[in-house]
Amino acid sequence: MLAVGSPFTSVRTSSSCNALLRELQQIWSDIGESEADKDRMLLELERECLEVYRRKVEEAANAKARLHQSVASKEAEVATLMASLGELNSPSQIEKRSKTLKEKLASVTPLVEELKTKKEERLKQFADIKAQIEKISVEISGYSNHVNDHIIINSLTLEETDLSLRKLNEYQTRLRTLQKEKSDRLHKVLEHISEVHSLCGVLGLDFGQTVSDVHPSLERTSIEQATNISNSTLEGLEHTILTLKTERKTRIQKLKDILKSLYELWNLMDSSRDEKSKFSRITSIMRVSETEVTEPGLLSTETIEQASAEVERLTKLKAGRMKQLVLKRRSELEEICKMTHIEADPSTASEKSNALIDSGLVDPSELLANIEVQIVKVKEEASSRKDIMDRVDRWLSACEEENWLEEYNKDENRYNAGRGSHVNLKRAERARVTISKIPAIVDNLIHKTLAWEDEKKTMFLYDGARLVTILEDYKLSRQQREEEKRRHRDQKKLQDMLLTEKEAMYGSKPSPRKSNSFRKTNGYRANGNGSMTPTPRRNSVGGATPELLTPRSYSGRQNGYFKEMRRLSTAPLNFVAISKEDTMSYASIYGSEPGSPPQS
Repeated sequence: MLAVGSPFTSVRTSSSCNALLRELQQIWSDIGESEADKDRMLLELERECLEVYRRKVEEAANAKARLHQSVASKEAEVATLMASLGELNSPSQIEKRSKTLKEKLASVTPLVEELKTKKEERLKQFADIKAQIEKISVEISGYSNHVNDHIIINSLTLEETDLSLRKLNEYQTRLRTLQKEKSDRLHKVLEHISEVHSLCGVLGLDFGQTVSDVHPSLERTSIEQATNISNSTLEGLEHTILTLKTERKTRIQKLKDILKSLYELWNLMDSSRDEKSKFSRITSIMRVSETEVTEPGLLSTETIEQASAEVERLTKLKAGRMKQLVLKRRSELEEICKMTHIEADPSTASEKSNALIDSGLVDPSELLANIEVQIVKVKEEASSRKDIMDRVDRWLSACEEENWLEEYNKDENRYNAGRGSHVNLKRAERARVTISKIPAIVDNLIHKTLAWEDEKKTMFLYDGARLVTILEDYKLSRQQREEEKRRHRDQKKLQDMLLTEKEAMYGSKPSPRKSNSFRKTNGYRANGNGSMTPTPRRNSVGGATPELLTPRSYSGRQNGYFKEMRRLSTAPLNFVAISKEDTMSYASIYGSEPGSPPQS
């Protein structure tokens, strides 16, 4: 008999088999079997035992092979799972720790289950991230608002070979990028919606309908409905904003044109402040830029129609009041011409304008426009004449001082102590300084006027007379007057010499100057100190002294345009009747020759 297993087991099995063999042989002996039969039956028994052993060995070998296959399968599964999960531990380390196949299988099985659980969790993470990626991608693309989970799982199944943390980080990075893009797009959409809301408010348009035309989700009628952030939505909002801005620009220009006409009508019609205050809300548009127009309804069609209706109403009223307006603007033109000493255009004179309007030969609007053009032209000319006119005013002021000084010098009591006499003395000194500058002022004024005429290619007229001619005549009359004064002084010296000779021959006689002296009170006005100050007087012409022609007196004689003629001239001087002190003062003032250097 063959013995297998441990020694103790083999001995016990061998003893049992020998006991049974002896018992079998005893039975055979009792039966009377032959030796040949006994050997045959023992051989059969031995053959049967070998078959049993062989079957058991085969069964054990098969079990070993299955265990080995299971272990190998588990190890391969572990390797596959670890590779897909990106783990670094290898199965060879497990073999070193285990000896038998059952021990290996027992150690590998929990690891497989652990890796399977980890894989399921990783798959869930991937599925969650992929679902979010797909959802955001769909929101950005705008194709659909729903995500097919089955498609996502199938797409992930193809990628189960790589479930590593590196791949997971890539998905997470992509998700964060898409989330940021979604946030940026949502912020941009909300900005566009806010701008559309503001523009719709200014233009008086329906905001809900406007954004619904771009995408229904932008109106937010449903809480569950997410705001669409696709490219088409952004492009639609940008196109809507551009359209609204274009409409805003068009309406602003249209309203400005209406307001321009309204301002002109208000000025023409002399509209009251209450009438203008009704449109104070829209008149502010003239003072702000396009982007600053944000008041709701300011550019609505109702507002524009209201302003247009006011323009139509005032236009109808203007037709009835046009004649009055023409006369008023003509009066304004004449006033401006009077202030600037420019002759007004006679073609639009009041009498002629009335006749033209009454006859119906001229449209009052055209006549009014013509007067407006003349006003603009006169103002422009007045601006170019300002420097010369300021110098003319300075010259006239100096002539006024000269006239006052001559009146003052005629007063025999000007040196008497009294209230305000020192004031008149100071003014006289200032007047003498000013008068000494008159020749230089006139020469400079002539030079400036000629330069102006050369530049403008036209004559500089002062109340219809050429200013250069007036100045030349003034210079000539001033020279003649200076010559006349010198002639009178020479005559007086001769008279004094003759008088002295007579006194030497016949004795002293009363001075004729005392008998011819006079006091004047009507040529003075009260000054601030209560004293009497000399005032300019108009003296009759016809004496020996020539008249000093200023622009006022000259233009009055030239064309009679202004009724009041103002002459800054003095009456002929009677040097015989003037005291000696007065003669000395005149000599100090006018003793210089006309050719003396001018003072600026």
